[in-house]
Amino acid sequence: MRRRGRGASPPPTRSRENADERGEGHVNDDVTAATAQTRARPPRSDARRRPRWRPSVLLLVTLAAAVTGATVFAYAPAAQWLADYNQALIVDGYPQSVAAAVPGPADQRAEAHRYNEALSAGAILAADANVPTSSARTGQEFDYASMLRTDSGVMSRIQIPSIGVDLPIYHGTDEATLRKGAGHLEGTSLPVGGASTHAVITAHRGLPEAAMFTDLDRVKKGDLFTLTTFGEVLTYRVIDARVVDPADTETLRQEEGRDLVTLVTCTPLGINSHRILVTGERETPNPPQSVVAAGGLAEGAGFPWWAVAYLAALVVIGVYGWWAGRSTAARSRLAGRDAPADAPME
Repeated sequence: MRRRGRGASPPPTRSRENADERGEGHVNDDVTAATAQTRARPPRSDARRRPRWRPSVLLLVTLAAAVTGATVFAYAPAAQWLADYNQALIVDGYPQSVAAAVPGPADQRAEAHRYNEALSAGAILAADANVPTSSARTGQEFDYASMLRTDSGVMSRIQIPSIGVDLPIYHGTDEATLRKGAGHLEGTSLPVGGASTHAVITAHRGLPEAAMFTDLDRVKKGDLFTLTTFGEVLTYRVIDARVVDPADTETLRQEEGRDLVTLVTCTPLGINSHRILVTGERETPNPPQSVVAAGGLAEGAGFPWWAVAYLAALVVIGVYGWWAGRSTAARSRLAGRDAPADAPME
C-alpha cells in the first residue's frame, strides 16, 4: 500500500456525503414550494391593474332607467317652479314699468275709460274655440295695442288669494300670450273699472309647466280677487261661478250701471269641451287686505323642494351603482382566486 503524503487532504467520509445530499434536498423542496405559491398568487402588478368598479350591462341599463325616471318625475314641478319664478319677477317689476310709461299712468287710465265707453258688445264663448272671442266694436277708432301699454307688455296684475294666483295680464288671448300669463280679451272692457263695464280675463288650465287658472274651479261665491292696473287697485267679490256648455252660446255683455269682471278657462282638464266662468262685481271701498296685498311683492315660487328630492334620488342611484359595481368586481376577483393553479411540470 502507498502512503499518503503529509500535504494530501483526506478523502470525504460517507457521513459528510449524506449530509450534503440532505441539504440539497431541502433547497429543492423550498424552491418547489416558492414556485407553487408564486403560481397560486397573482402578481402585485396584475392585482393593481384590475378595476375596482366593474358594472354589468344589466346594472348600467338599470342605472340609466332610474336616472331617466327621476328626471321625468322632476320635470313637471321644475317647469312649474321656473314659470312661477319668472312670473313673480315680471309682477314685481310691473310698478317700475308703469312709472316709466309714456303717457303717464293717469293719462293712460283716462284713455282706457274712453275706450270702454265706446264699446258696443261683449264676448262670445264659441263651441269650437279654446278661448272666448269678441264681437265688440268701438264707436270711434282706438288702437287697442296702445291702451295701457308698458315696456314689459303687462297691462295689469290679477291676484286670487283663495287659490294662490298672482299673474301678469297681457293684451290679447293668442297662444303665445297665454303661455306667459293671463290675457285680456280684446273687445271687452279694459280692466280699469267703471259703471257699465265688463272685462274678460282668460288663462290656461292644466298646463304641466304652469298653474295659471288650473284651480279656478275651486273659487267660490264670496271670494275676492284683485286687479291692479296702472297703480289703481280694483277689488271684486265673486257673485257667480258656473260651468258653461259652449253649445249653448252665451254672450258676456255689459250690464247697465254694474262694474263686472269675468275670469274664463277651459274644462275638463285635457278635454276643454266646456268653460268655467267666474264673475266678480266691484267691491267699494277696497278691503284693506286687498290694498296691502296689491302693494306687496309676489309670493314667488317658494323653495325648490323638487330640486332637493331630485338630487337625493340621484345620490341614492349613484351609491347603489357604486356598491353594485364593486360587488361585481369582488365576485370576479374571488372567482379568479378559486380557479385551480397550473399543474407543476414533471
